This record gives sequence, C-alpha cells and structure tokens, in this order.
Amino acid sequence: MTRAFVFPGQGAQTIGMGKALAEAYPAAKAVFDEVDEALGEKLSNLIWEGDIADLTLTQNAQPALMATSMAAMRALEAEGVAVTDAAFVAGHSLGEYSALSAAGALSIADTARLLRTRGQAMQSAVPVGEGAMAAILGLDLEAVRAVAEEAAQGSVCQAANDNDPTQVVVSGAKEAVERAAEIAKEKGAKRAVMLPVSAPFHCALMQPAADVMAEALAEVEIKAPAVPLIANVRAEAVSDPDLIRQFLVEQITGSVRWRESVLYMAAQGVTETWEIGAGKALSGMIRKIDRAIAGKAVGTPDDVQNMVKSES
Repeated sequence: MTRAFVFPGQGAQTIGMGKALAEAYPAAKAVFDEVDEALGEKLSNLIWEGDIADLTLTQNAQPALMATSMAAMRALEAEGVAVTDAAFVAGHSLGEYSALSAAGALSIADTARLLRTRGQAMQSAVPVGEGAMAAILGLDLEAVRAVAEEAAQGSVCQAANDNDPTQVVVSGAKEAVERAAEIAKEKGAKRAVMLPVSAPFHCALMQPAADVMAEALAEVEIKAPAVPLIANVRAEAVSDPDLIRQFLVEQITGSVRWRESVLYMAAQGVTETWEIGAGKALSGMIRKIDRAIAGKAVGTPDDVQNMVKSES
C-alpha cells in the first residue's frame, strides 16, 4: 500500500487541539515548547485554553495548526512511524509548511516564524471588509472560473481553492465575490456560501503578502525534503529547495490545486492518506476526489495507537 501524509489548512483549528498528544508524548510536548520559544509567546496556552476567536486570527491559526500537525508527526515517530514511510507529503495552503517541516525541509522554529509572518502579511494585505471568499458547491472548476470572470467586472475575483469535484472557492474583492455567489446560483450551483474569513486568500489581492513572504523565505534555509512535496500551485511533486521556495511565494496569490494534487498522487499509486493534525476535512475532500484512496485522520493519541496497530 502506497501512502501519502497530508496536512490540514486554516479552518481546522479547535481549542484544545494537540493537548492530549502533548500529555501522552514528550516529543509532541516539545513541539509546542519549540513553537512558543520561536514566537516569544505562549501560543500553546491559546491553543489549549484560549478563546476560539483569538485562535482563529490568521496570525495565530497558521502556526497553531502547524504545531498540532508536527506534534502528531512526532507522536507517530515515537511509535516507530517515519515520514519516509510515505511516498509523498502534501498540505492544504498553510498545511504545505507543515508538510515541509514534517519532511525535514524546514525546522519547526523557522516554520513557526514563517507562518506568523505569513498570517500577519495575509491579514494586512487587504483592509478588513474589502475582500471576501465564497464556497461554490455543485459546479466544477471550469464553470466556477467562468463565473468568477463574469463577476469580476474590472475588479479581482478568482477561483482560489479547487478543493474537490463538488467545491471550488472564489476569492477577491467583496462586491465581486458576492456577485459571483449570485451568478453561480443562476448557473446551477447547489449553494454558494460566503466564508467567515478575515481576508481574500489565494488571489491577486494578496500580492503585498507574497512580496513579504519572498523576503522572509529568502532568509530561511530550506533543505531537500526526505520525501517529495506535492506543491499546491503545480499539483506535482517537487524536491528542489529553490523551486519549493518559489512555489511557496506563488502559493500566496495562486490557486490551491488540491483536487489535482490528489489525482496526481492517485496516478502515482497512492492508495492511502494519513491526515496529520487537526480535523478530518482533507479526508472528506479526498473521498470525493477518488473513492479508491482510503483517508485516515491522525490527531489524537488513540489515532496514533490505531495507526501503529494497523502497521503491525
């Protein structure tokens, strides 16, 4: 059985995530300690005991979700499961940073600092209230691209996340995205849902954040990952550190090609994915993309134990 380890993106955060892992595995606790030290604050207190509104702030959610994913990865490693037991790693948006950290391309401390910078830059790129995102359900990517183009009317409206065959997210200027939601319903979408996000991610309006991340990434060492990364913006495998750096910058304004990434993995023989960290959103998407791939979530000590038992 060929597997891939996949890492969740924003929206998976919950208060208390990773706490049981930290209590059960010293190596998992060490991840949260390292992230706290790298950021110069007790992010772990916010993750485990804070207010969900504060945790959901982009600058907090991004490093918090990475920390939880890496805690789960360290727990697996403590039980004898290595990242090299997977053929590929992949992550949804910020999850790409978690994937790279898990594969040894980025240190945990650098990843935490990069994601704090990324979250702040993405938040400040567009004034609050001027951008929006909407999930279009029931239209495929080409149909949503046509909707976005019609809705733009001289402003920015783009297909941002191609999540699965039933869900594509559009992002851009608020009025254009609202128009897109209405046009999509007229074109036969089952639903068009405005998303509770603080900024219009993965569209051209994020260029100021891409500029910030180009500078930040230029200062950080990126090693060749132990297993290839399936890059969001290309939906294919990459191991070259310079290309990884380039694709992480492109990812800020580019589409998350998750559906195509899963199809690529399937074409390479992947039959099982382990979703490492918080939630099960990616496993749900993967099921809709290719039912032949078995999706399993690894976010608690019980999950870790179950996966280890299934290996023996």
